[in-house]
Amino acid sequence: MNSEDDVIASFCSNDRIACFRGSEDDVLDRYYEAARAFAVDVVVRITADCPLHDPRVIDLVVSEFDPASADYVSNTIERTYPDGLDTEVLSFATLARAWRDARWTSEREHVTAYVCKHPELFRIKQVRHVPDLSALRWTVDEPRDLDLAREIVGRLPEGFGMEEVEALLAANPLLTSINAGIVANEGYQISLQRDRLEPGKTS
Repeated sequence: MNSEDDVIASFCSNDRIACFRGSEDDVLDRYYEAARAFAVDVVVRITADCPLHDPRVIDLVVSEFDPASADYVSNTIERTYPDGLDTEVLSFATLARAWRDARWTSEREHVTAYVCKHPELFRIKQVRHVPDLSALRWTVDEPRDLDLAREIVGRLPEGFGMEEVEALLAANPLLTSINAGIVANEGYQISLQRDRLEPGKTS
């Protein structure tokens, strides 16, 4: 646990929000232990670097998850949604198997990497958007991303979603130049470059 996160834990405690703290580097372990601590059957994964997420997109991906026919549902494997609307749903059993068997540092740092790399082991379902909007980016990884996010929030009314952001950017194409050229999923690529086998976790 990082002491820099104490302020978040304090905020959650004061507002009676459930909070779990775990490994900073082994994010897969943190997810697994959090899911186990709260005894969940299904995990819906959205990340803090997607502050402009659309609840309608989240609901759509969740609605496509049926444990009888899928272990993992995502709109990120083949990206057709804007970067920043990433949603993943997986069963606890799938998370537990990945936690148990993932050995590479990239698989430990990126929660669902092991699942995506092994379609022979898991029933995987992809949610796609038509038309393809993968060229759009409103995640927040870099300062320029934050600049764009602030512009979007400042120009749209409360409660906006994906369609409103898409329309705003189409009407104001110069906004997209604010964070143009940033490499998508750069963190994962860096993880792959420094990959090494780890002892991992055993059940």
